[in-house]
Amino acid sequence: MKIKYSMIVALAIASSIHAAEDLEMITVESSTIADRFESKKTEVSNISEISGEEVDAEHAVNIQQVLQSIPGITTEVTTGDSLKIHLRGVENQMYMGEKPGVAVVIDGVPVFERTGRVNIDLDNIESIKVLKGGASYLFGDDALSGAVIITTKRGAKYNNNFASVEKGSFGFQKLLARTGYSNDDLSFHIQASERKADGYHEDSDYKSRYLNGKFEYYLDDTSDITFGAELSDRQKDSHGTVGGETEARTNPKSIYTGVQESRDYTRQYDVQLSKFFATYSKDFEDNSNFMLNGYIYTDDTKYISSPQTKDDNNTAQDYYDDNDYVYNNDYSQIQRGIKSEYRTSTESYATLLGLDLRANEYKNKSTYRAAQALVTYGPFGGVDQGYFQPGDFKSDDSTDENVYAIYGEYKRAVSENFSVTTNLRYDWIKLDYHDYKDNNFKEDFKVWSYRIGANYQLDKDSTIYTNFSTGFRAPTVEQLYAGDVSAWGSTINNPDLDPEQSFNYEIGYRTSRNGINYDISIFQLDRKDFIMKTSGNYGDTDTDDMWDNIGGARHRGLELAVNGNLRKDLYFNLAYTYLDATYTDYDNYGMTLGADTWNAPAPVYYYDVTGNTIPRTSKHQLNVITNYQATDDLKLTAEVNARSHYYADDLNALEIEGHATLNLGVDYKATINKYDLNMFVRVDNVFDKQYYNSARSSSDRNEDGVFDHEDLSITVNPGRVINAGLSMKF
Repeated sequence: MKIKYSMIVALAIASSIHAAEDLEMITVESSTIADRFESKKTEVSNISEISGEEVDAEHAVNIQQVLQSIPGITTEVTTGDSLKIHLRGVENQMYMGEKPGVAVVIDGVPVFERTGRVNIDLDNIESIKVLKGGASYLFGDDALSGAVIITTKRGAKYNNNFASVEKGSFGFQKLLARTGYSNDDLSFHIQASERKADGYHEDSDYKSRYLNGKFEYYLDDTSDITFGAELSDRQKDSHGTVGGETEARTNPKSIYTGVQESRDYTRQYDVQLSKFFATYSKDFEDNSNFMLNGYIYTDDTKYISSPQTKDDNNTAQDYYDDNDYVYNNDYSQIQRGIKSEYRTSTESYATLLGLDLRANEYKNKSTYRAAQALVTYGPFGGVDQGYFQPGDFKSDDSTDENVYAIYGEYKRAVSENFSVTTNLRYDWIKLDYHDYKDNNFKEDFKVWSYRIGANYQLDKDSTIYTNFSTGFRAPTVEQLYAGDVSAWGSTINNPDLDPEQSFNYEIGYRTSRNGINYDISIFQLDRKDFIMKTSGNYGDTDTDDMWDNIGGARHRGLELAVNGNLRKDLYFNLAYTYLDATYTDYDNYGMTLGADTWNAPAPVYYYDVTGNTIPRTSKHQLNVITNYQATDDLKLTAEVNARSHYYADDLNALEIEGHATLNLGVDYKATINKYDLNMFVRVDNVFDKQYYNSARSSSDRNEDGVFDHEDLSITVNPGRVINAGLSMKF
């Protein structure tokens, strides 16, 4: 097992989880208040929750299959069990290694991977809570559109032994084993699992291994201390993309049939993660609690990139192995910090005061793995700027990021039925960059974030809520000083970049009638000072190219969640989203058309895409799940997923048709000689419908001088997928 083991000692003090439940306070991990007013009824933002039991019952291969039951969420899945999560269409236009505009919070700590994706062990989830709208008032940087808050398994209920095995299509296999123990003074569990598959696409095999556990010691009736750890080792080859629609239709499994432009830009990912934290919790008799949490998360990501189409003599190549990839990439990061919160509540108000201190370090190194000539173009044609040998540096830099933040929340019952909630957070972010070329840059940003909302209870089962909230994302050193530090073509610095801002307006209605729960909300999320390259998201088309606050976007929509029992043995969940996401300011989108020559680069064309729909945002998205409890031991599930058409590009020139699929499941439970057995079969895409998981384009990929569907990079859905499994608890 290729997991690097390390040790950490972290001290923490925090509020008692058990006492918090008695006071109707949510756990430390959520970083928000739920007090003597019932939390869901007085919540002023749109939230959705999924329990760990519901996650386990899904028997999902990746978390997309779990999150699609929540309105407003879209995910980008390629291969493996990692993915990007998007809320309300924010950052759907981006598809490389950028942050997703969503704070992914695991056990109270916002975490992210270098790839921009998120790795979540599906077998180690206690609960998922999705908070929509700008959420920087709680979590700081990158919470432009909300937060996905995940709590990992804990508690005495895992006082057992558990094992499971699953098999499925395309070589999928999962093995899991867990053991736990508890008494009056402590509880702990440890769990190991492995997921692997050959994959549907060529070179899309993957393997993920996890080792995690928690130890909780009850110091007295009102306090405890918890230690948690998770180690994971993930290996996968390509994303599984196909170049062009002709290739997608004729050979959807292949990423490469001899045409370089059809190759995936990055391959052979090896990602090793570790998470360690400690939390000490204490509850006080005056309905108050306090916590201090210490953590360290590491991410070491290696992969190869950039298949070369020409050798150093500018001669077209036609390689059939991995030797044509130009770069070896090694990215590592350490996220560490201390987070503290104090809460108190009375019959008429509740308050929270929090402190968030982070000391993060990001190291990026890229070296040549193949000989390469660097050519620049001038008025007299191409000029050879150097010849690089394998092992030479493309980039080698390190950034220290220190965050000092304080935040608070105040909830007040103005009357018996009317309450207001206010939040305020101040972030001071300091960046310190240095690289092997002796560049050294320091920048800092000071940003305020806030939320104000109100909740009015119409009757005991119905409430109206509204809020205004903000989010932000600070510029990176690579954007501020691209001319000096970028290894990928940007040529001009812009140290005057401002943080991106989001402003979320929302009004909603919650009610419960005859056992059916309804939650409907209308929202508008505006983005200001959108940071993009002046030649397009991934453009390298202009010698004056740089990152700038040149863009704006507006996301409007409606989200509807309905769930409940139609009768005792029939439960359903419906999630519907209407989304209208457009650019409000983007008047200089650049694109090259045609191929470079030795004498001159390809010509560049500029477009005003203001008013265009943001790529990969469908107007309509629907998920309906129906569970029928045929007997006490047998459950039947049917699920429908549907989305309308979308555009794959910023020009809105390449339209991708919508699709609808049907999934079915059977779940059977039995007890034999004190062994609790669970058997299941899950069939996704029952009718074997062919569609695209993802389609994107931002350039004339095949360099034929025409921008069309042959320039798409496509991940084809594998069609019908069958998984079956058996688990045993004893």
